Amino acid sequence: MTLRRPLLVLVALVLALAAFACGGATSARRITVWHAYRGDEERALKEVAARYEVERGVKVTLLSVPFDAYLSKLQAAVPRGNGPDVFIDAHGRLGTFTKEGLVADASGAIGEADVARFDETSVRALTQDGKRWGVPLATKCLALFVNTRLVTSEIATLEDVQKLRATLPASAVPLAYEAHTTYYHVPFLHAFGAELLGSAGDFAMVGRGAEDSVALVRDLTKDHVVPDEPSGALVKQLFVQGQAAVVISGPWLLSELRDEVPFKVQPLPTVAKTGKKMRPYLTVEAAFVTPDGAGKPDAVGFARWLGDDASARTRALVGKQVVATKSAWADPEVARSSALAAFHAAAADAVPTPTSTRLQATWVPADQAIKKVLRGEAEPKAALDEAKARFDDVMRPPPPSPSPAPVMLLAGGALLALAYFGVRRARAPGFRAELTRSLPVYRYVIHAVVTVCVLVVLPLVAGAATSFFAGGRGETRFVGFENYAQILTARGGALLGHGSFYLTLLVTILWTVLNVAAHVGIGLALGLALARPWLRLKAVWRVLLILPWAVPSYVTAVAWKGMFHRQFGAMNAILTAVGAPPVSWFSHFSTAFTANLLTNVWLGFPFMMVVTLGALTSIPKDVLEAAEVDGATRWQRFRHVTAPLLLPQLLPSIMLGSVWTFNMFNVVFLVSGGEPDGTTDILVSEAYRWAFTRDSQYGYAAAYAVLIFLLLFVATRLLGARVDRAKAKVA
Repeated sequence: MTLRRPLLVLVALVLALAAFACGGATSARRITVWHAYRGDEERALKEVAARYEVERGVKVTLLSVPFDAYLSKLQAAVPRGNGPDVFIDAHGRLGTFTKEGLVADASGAIGEADVARFDETSVRALTQDGKRWGVPLATKCLALFVNTRLVTSEIATLEDVQKLRATLPASAVPLAYEAHTTYYHVPFLHAFGAELLGSAGDFAMVGRGAEDSVALVRDLTKDHVVPDEPSGALVKQLFVQGQAAVVISGPWLLSELRDEVPFKVQPLPTVAKTGKKMRPYLTVEAAFVTPDGAGKPDAVGFARWLGDDASARTRALVGKQVVATKSAWADPEVARSSALAAFHAAAADAVPTPTSTRLQATWVPADQAIKKVLRGEAEPKAALDEAKARFDDVMRPPPPSPSPAPVMLLAGGALLALAYFGVRRARAPGFRAELTRSLPVYRYVIHAVVTVCVLVVLPLVAGAATSFFAGGRGETRFVGFENYAQILTARGGALLGHGSFYLTLLVTILWTVLNVAAHVGIGLALGLALARPWLRLKAVWRVLLILPWAVPSYVTAVAWKGMFHRQFGAMNAILTAVGAPPVSWFSHFSTAFTANLLTNVWLGFPFMMVVTLGALTSIPKDVLEAAEVDGATRWQRFRHVTAPLLLPQLLPSIMLGSVWTFNMFNVVFLVSGGEPDGTTDILVSEAYRWAFTRDSQYGYAAAYAVLIFLLLFVATRLLGARVDRAKAKVA
């Protein structure tokens, strides 16, 4: 008995040491992989990773990152050593990856002997500065989806698609694709010998070829070959319902098609007018190795593993990917998928997407030019020349760095003023006694003060500091007050010209005033109605009227955007039913602004209704009864009793609603998207565009944010004073 206990302790220690050693060995053989896959693609990746774990004894941790946040998370994590060892992403961001040092040379994963195993176009897309930066996994490009029930002849040219107009039912369209989007217009550009981005990173969508390509799409829309305002959701809906004979889309549409839709996929046709093929942009998904991962043989080995023959077969069969590994297409089971084979054939003629960091800045001006032409607002040449001018304006280099003295003097003056008032307050009579008495109370508020400083004050200070710099990520330069000068001088253009701060401010003020007035008016009317004692089913009505507020704003915004569609929207269906002509809601400022306004009024009135109901409960009933006894009419009781007592209760809510509406990004961005041509953008959406669609000019966007903060600070202080006066008057 005396020996048993020490022996048990010894055995336990030995087992613990062994477990620790095994755990240490296991943790040493561990890699982290980031991806943005979903569904079948994610399932295929998991199978490939599981096989690697079994055969190589390496723990592979797969982390799915939302696509919208993918790049920003890589930029934040990889330079600090907290990112993945391997990540899977599109090659179009390769310029950003190499510029910011997010990837390492992948020659260890794809050597000279391995190049022949992959499609030549894919390898070329991942080659930059004489180095291969990733292992090609899959390709994605646009192709032609043909409804074989509606189309019985071969589609060889675009003109063959146009001829379908005569053979289709009246409710069907020959061709559906997102005609107003530059990405979908690129094949037309290439068919006319033009391009989007030049070799020097300049805006190249100008000249005769580009003009003819846009004119062709305009004619297709006028002739009703292509539907009006075709969004991605509409294109899918038309094809699924058999109302589109042919659509242009990518492999992502395959998962949306039901079995009852008979279709085939083929490469994009030739434009007979030029005799050239419509060549889309090619996106190559690749496995990239980070600088930290390059030092781990297991990470390099996994990147190589993802592109090998067995893994490619799994990704093709399970993930339904158009794999870049040649051997997979020799497999009968893979080749049996005619749709994947068609996309593989289309990839051979596709043009690799440029990896220049300047590409991102071309999309918006090009989109706007195409939309202007399709709406008949401008001729192709004028619209494309304007797009180039806007691109050049956004991409102009930041000014030289000035002396930091003015900024330092301003900051120093603010600190001196703060110190002066602090010292003055400390010397006030009784201050020390008050401070001593208050010390026990600080224990209860110190955590709130620290939280507010970390979550509110520090971000504000960081944003204000960022506004003194210009340039994209990795190329920031101190410019002092230049960003503010550029904003307040409309970048040297007309003060009320397109996109100027003052024009956008006027739109924002109009947006705020009309919305808040409608919110208060409707909310007050409904609140008064629901407070009537004779109203039945009050609880039911209250729940129904609060529902618009309960639904997330972005869901409501997307739903209302569909209601304003010119051809298939509910609003135009109502107008047509009463004999009015349909309206192209997003073609004019007045109608686009109205669409935004109606959506936001629907979202905002329940809040004011609830506030009104709460405020009405605080009004003494005996006051209203006394007024009624004195012979006051219902209107007189509301005007002289109810309204004065309601106003002090409503003003704080009006102030809060004004701030919300002033910065109501969701509705403007999701409903009109700033259309037409950015005229319905408000200040916060304009700041967003400078940060995320115009070459990542965070300093310029931060200056916008500071100006928005100052405007709201002054406005709320003035409105706060008004609230105090109203309360004092009632008291």
